[in-house]
Amino acid sequence: MYFITILLLLLIFPIASTAIEALAFGHTLSTVAMKWFVFWPMLRLLIAGIRQVMQPAFTARDIFHIEDRSAFGIVRELGFANFAMGSLGVLSLVWPQLLFGGAFVGGIYYALAGLGHIPHARGNSKRTMAMISDLAIAVVLVLIAWKAV
Repeated sequence: MYFITILLLLLIFPIASTAIEALAFGHTLSTVAMKWFVFWPMLRLLIAGIRQVMQPAFTARDIFHIEDRSAFGIVRELGFANFAMGSLGVLSLVWPQLLFGGAFVGGIYYALAGLGHIPHARGNSKRTMAMISDLAIAVVLVLIAWKAV
């Protein structure tokens, strides 16, 4: 389910949303793509944040291989940060002036998270997928932030 969720939120939904809006309403493709390629990845962070707050064991055990329950508090704190950043990107759909902030913050976060997964990705398919998807979406978000300036 983890892999499907990442594929949907980082590739399929942004492309589909861009195509639907551009075709149905005739909006400029690059402007529409920027909106949806910020919204969906940042929604991923918001969802991850909720899950990390509600179920910290998943991130601790399945991503980082930490069995010690005392790490759950740190995962919850990560969840609060993910929720806050994700909210910024999601709200950019309603308030377009937040697009740059969402892309900028999301780009930095995804880049650093992706780089942080590199030393540990071998042998852990979820962490490898997190690394690849984080780095790929970081590039997209940084380019959007650059263009939005």
